[in-house]
Amino acid sequence: MNDMTTTSLQQSEFKIVGTRPARPDGVDKVTGRAKFGADLYLANMLVGKVLRSPHAHARIKSIDTAKALALPGVKAVITAADFGDLPSEFIPAGEMMVNFKDMTRNVMAREKALYEGHAVAAVAATSEAIANKALKLIRVDYEVLPHVMDVVQAMEADAPLLHEDMYTINVEPRPAKPSNIAKRVEFALGDIAAGFAKADIVVEREFTTQPVHQGYIEPHACVASVSEDGQAELWCTTQGQFIVRSFCAKLLGMEVSKLRVTASEIGGGFGGKTVVYVEPLALALSRKACQPVKMVMSRVEVFQASGPTSGAKVWVKMGATRDGKITAAEAVLKYQAGAFQGSPIQPGCMCAFAPYDLENVKVVGFDIVTNRPKVAAYRAPGGPISEYGVESVVDELAQKLKLDPIELRLKNAAKEGTKAAYGPKFGPIGLVQTLEAARAHPHYKVPLKANQGRGVASGFWFNIGGETCAALNLGEDGSVTLVAGTPDIGGSRASLAMMAAEELGIALEHVRPVIGDTSALGFNFLTGGSRVTFSSGMAVIEAARDMIGQLRERAAKIWEIDLKDVTWQGGYARAVRDPAKKPLSLADLANTMGKTGGPIVGNAAINAQGAGPSLATHIVDVEVDPETGKTTVLRYTAIQDAGRAIHPSYVEGQMQGGAAQGIGWALNEEYIYDAKGHLANPGFLDYRIPVCSDLPMIDTVIVEVPNPRHPYGVRGVGETPIVPPMAAVSNAVSNATGIRFTELPLSPPRVLKAIEAKGASA
Repeated sequence: MNDMTTTSLQQSEFKIVGTRPARPDGVDKVTGRAKFGADLYLANMLVGKVLRSPHAHARIKSIDTAKALALPGVKAVITAADFGDLPSEFIPAGEMMVNFKDMTRNVMAREKALYEGHAVAAVAATSEAIANKALKLIRVDYEVLPHVMDVVQAMEADAPLLHEDMYTINVEPRPAKPSNIAKRVEFALGDIAAGFAKADIVVEREFTTQPVHQGYIEPHACVASVSEDGQAELWCTTQGQFIVRSFCAKLLGMEVSKLRVTASEIGGGFGGKTVVYVEPLALALSRKACQPVKMVMSRVEVFQASGPTSGAKVWVKMGATRDGKITAAEAVLKYQAGAFQGSPIQPGCMCAFAPYDLENVKVVGFDIVTNRPKVAAYRAPGGPISEYGVESVVDELAQKLKLDPIELRLKNAAKEGTKAAYGPKFGPIGLVQTLEAARAHPHYKVPLKANQGRGVASGFWFNIGGETCAALNLGEDGSVTLVAGTPDIGGSRASLAMMAAEELGIALEHVRPVIGDTSALGFNFLTGGSRVTFSSGMAVIEAARDMIGQLRERAAKIWEIDLKDVTWQGGYARAVRDPAKKPLSLADLANTMGKTGGPIVGNAAINAQGAGPSLATHIVDVEVDPETGKTTVLRYTAIQDAGRAIHPSYVEGQMQGGAAQGIGWALNEEYIYDAKGHLANPGFLDYRIPVCSDLPMIDTVIVEVPNPRHPYGVRGVGETPIVPPMAAVSNAVSNATGIRFTELPLSPPRVLKAIEAKGASA
C-alpha cells in the first residue's frame, strides 16, 4: 500500500478537486431512468406480503398457515420455522452493533411478538390481491402480554420483561435477575468530584427526546430469485450490498458465494438501510417457490417495523468558574433500543462532551429494550441526543455567567492534542475555526425583534474507515471505468471520480464511476459512518497509483528505458532524461495494451484507518408566536470542518440536509403511541417532517482543516450536521421565550403550555 499519511497535493495544485461538476448520475435521476428498489421486474415474479402482529407484546402460541397455502395462486408461506435459530453473536453494522440471535427474531417473530408490526409470517402469491387474501387466512393464536414503551419505566424492577434471558452486561457483580437493561457503558477522565468542587456555578438538567424516523422517501424494497441449484440473486435498496449478503446468508444458512447482491439506486437511507427486513423473507419465499419474489414495504410498515432512532432520557451536570472555564462535566444517558438490544448508546456516550477540552468527565449510558421497533442507525447515531442535553446546558451556563455562548465554547473548545474522555488524543480538528467563523458571520450580528431568539450549538462526530475495495479499468480508448463497492447516497460517485481523474491527470468526463455488485469486487463495508469519500477515496487513489505504476512500466517498455526514468505528469508518461521522446497519453498507452502486456487494471483493497473527527457550529434564529406556540425558523447557518471539500456542492448539500433533519427532530417529529402500544402516526400526513415551506435557505460555511491521514485531507461530513440543530433550535426558543425547554419536540402545544404557565406565574 502506498503511503497516504500526508496530503499529497496543495490546494493550488488541484485541477478537479474543489470544483463543482455535474454529478454523473444526475441525468438518469431527473429523467426517471434510474432504477430504485421497486423498479426491477422479472419474468414469473411473485408478490410477497408480510403478516404483522397487531399487539405490542404477545406470546405466539401457534400459527396455522394451512388455509393460506391452499388458496389458489399462493406459492409459498414462511414463518420463523423457516429460519434457523442462531446463537448470540455481535458484529458491526456501521457505527452500531447487531446480534444475529436478535436479527433472526426481528425479521420473523419466534417465541413472542415484541412490537406492533412485528413480522410473524409471509406469503408469496401470483398477485397482490391473492397475497393479501392469504394473509387473512393465516391464524395466529396470541397470548397478549403487558407491554412497556417508556425507557424509564422499562428500567423498573417490576416492568414487563421482554427477554427472560437478558442480563445487564458491564455490571459487577453480574445481576442475579434478567431485566430490560441490556448493558451499561461508562467513559471517565480525571476526578469528577474535585472538578465540581472547583466550580463557581453548576447547572444540572434532565432532558427527554422521542424516537424519530429517518424519513427516507423510498420504502424498503427488494427482488429475490433463488434457483433450484441454490444459487441466488438479490436486488435491493441498501447502504451496503456486502452487508446484506452477509446477513441474509447467515439467516438462511447459505454459502456467501451462492448469493449475489446488487444495490439499486437508493431513495434515502440515512443509516436506516444498513440492516435487513424484507430481504431474507423474499429469499426464503423464493427458495420455497423457485420463482422470483418481489417485496415492497408500505409506508405504514416502514414506520411500524423498521428502525427509528432512540428516544432517550438524558441527565447532564456541568460546572464552571466565573471566567468560563468548565471544571467538570457528567452525564447519564438512557437510550431506547426498541425490542432488541443495540441502541446507539456507545457513540452517544463518545460524542457527549467530545467538543470540549475537559479535565474531569464522566458519562454513563444504558441500553434499554422496550416494546417498539428495533432502532437502526440514523445519521450520527446517538450523537444528536446526548449533545442536545450537553449543548443546552452549555448555553445555560453562558447565560448564568453572562458570557457570549460562542466565547464560552471557545474558552473550552477541543483542539489538536485534546484527550477525549472515550480515549483518543485528537489530531488536527477544526472546532475553534468553526466557532471563529460563526462569531464573524453576518448572521451572528443581525438584531432580533420581539419574540425572536438566537441559538448556537456545536457538534462532533468521530467518523470511521473500514474495509474497502476499488478498481480502475482502462478502456481501449483511454477512458477509465471506476468500480466502487459502496452505494452512493450523497454524491460519492462524483467525488470518487474526481479523485481518480485528479490522480491520473485526465479530464473528469473520461472517468465513468459505477457501483459494483458483490461479485464484482472484494468485500466492502457499508456506506455509513461518513466513511465513503474518506475510505473509498483512499482506495480509489491507491488504485489510480497502481494504474500509474503499470502505465509507467508500459511506457518504459515502449521506450526501452529504465522505469526510474519514466514519470507520470499531467496525464502523460514522460521520459525524464530524453525530452525528445513524445509523451504518451492514457489513450496512447491503451492502444498498445495488447502488445505491451495485456489489460491494465488498477486495484486497491484496504482497511482504511485514520478517519478524522468532524466538528461543526450552527447558528439559528427563530420566532415564537406567543398566541399559538408555533416556532418559525427565520435563518439558519451551518459551519463545518470538512477537512477537504472534494465537491463543495455536495458537502454543502450534506450540511443543509443534516440541518433540515435536525430542525424536524427539534420541532415536530416524534412517534406517538396509544395506551395499547399502537402507533398513532404511521405516515407522513401525521408524522411531520419539514417541507420547503417550513425552512429558510440554509446557509453554509465550509471550513477546511485537512486530515493528515488522507492524501487529499478528507474527513467525513455527512453525519456531523445533524448533531447541533436540536440544541441550537432549543436554545433559540429559550432565548425567544425566556423559558428553558428540556423536552423535544418543541411542538406548538408544548411551547404554548409553557408560555401560558410562565404568564400565570408572573
